[in-house]
Amino acid sequence: MNRIRILIADDHEMVRRGLRATLEERAGWEVVGEAGDGDEAVKLALKLRPDLLVLDVNMPKQNGLEVARVLQERAPKIRILVLTVHDSAQIVREILQAGAKGYLLKSEAGNDLITAVEAVLQDQPFLTPSVTSIVLDTFLKSTPAPAAAPVPPPAVPLSAREREVIQLLAQGHSNKEVARLLGISVKTVETHRTNLMRKLELHSITQLVRYAIRNGLVEP
Repeated sequence: MNRIRILIADDHEMVRRGLRATLEERAGWEVVGEAGDGDEAVKLALKLRPDLLVLDVNMPKQNGLEVARVLQERAPKIRILVLTVHDSAQIVREILQAGAKGYLLKSEAGNDLITAVEAVLQDQPFLTPSVTSIVLDTFLKSTPAPAAAPVPPPAVPLSAREREVIQLLAQGHSNKEVARLLGISVKTVETHRTNLMRKLELHSITQLVRYAIRNGLVEP
């Protein structure tokens, strides 16, 4: 019997330990690596070429969305199951568009983790019931009524660098700290911050933090 090789990417060590213990209880399943940030997740995925990547959304360096996009381009055969606390409709939509096969909330992992992994390994999509409800509700709200009701405007797209900047700012880092962490100048950070505020129609750092939490860029 061929062994199923699994990579876990989550920035919390205790979460990784729990996932490893649960997954390796299944005969033929082996956790071949663990990553604590997005850069490490990409590096290990490309090196180990696992059958499945269990991926968190909110991680340092590269978030789960960016990891999924990179692997969709460079290693599309790796199946991705997202395991996260975030239930934002926008994040769900973007993650699935980036190539993830499954989306599972951590609060439901105790009941659904094994089922989700089995489905994704068979190239079947898996969404837990609460996420399915979110996706369906979003679809219904965005569908015009027969009386030609206006369609809600689409979510504002952000570049990879803009996502990194807003994530770090929302985590409480100063412009100088963001510049150091991303290897760019303070002036560049200030430019990104100004552009983000204008693009997202935000007027304070408090509103920026709320936006980041609401869209799953940082944990509340």
